[in-house]
Amino acid sequence: MMSLGHSVAWRTADLERDWPELGCFEAVLLFNYLDRARMPQVLELLAPGGLLVMETFLTAQRELGWGPTSDSHLLRPGELAALVAPLCVRHGREALEAVDADRWRAVASVVAVKK
Repeated sequence: MMSLGHSVAWRTADLERDWPELGCFEAVLLFNYLDRARMPQVLELLAPGGLLVMETFLTAQRELGWGPTSDSHLLRPGELAALVAPLCVRHGREALEAVDADRWRAVASVVAVKK
């Protein structure tokens, strides 16, 4: 296996409790998790030039018969870019896509950089 000179420091934390001191990261990956009140904390985890990759469900997911159903766990259309501000969005999308032969998912995703 080829090494690119990077290391990964895996952290495990209960996101429903107070967060431990985590420091700053070059990248934060956040999937299928939405806590609007904690977004400022998520953004603070990024070092200058750091990258946020985030993807979670849209409100349209409710109509697909599986996944989260609460408004607090579903993004409204167009909401994700505002949640990650003031990061610079490099790529964003909202999509309805196949998960497998029987299921679809409605998601929003973003790749954003801290200035």
